[in-house]
Amino acid sequence: KALHKSLPPFSPYVSASVLPHIALVLLVSTFALAFYFSTLPKDNIPVRETAVASLASILGGFGVVALFCSVGVNV
Repeated sequence: KALHKSLPPFSPYVSASVLPHIALVLLVSTFALAFYFSTLPKDNIPVRETAVASLASILGGFGVVALFCSVGVNV
């Protein structure tokens, strides 16, 4: 108990007031990349398609987590 009481309170790295803006930027970029992905020509070896889809997926994942945290669902 003594160690618990002596520790400083938790402070997040990213302020809660910035999270909605981060979520907006990440989710808009996800939708833009999804649109770009749908307009790419089909290649025999889909390296560019895989890269764009992976980046959109990662940005979408972080965007959803930021959106959840901004509305109070701390994930």
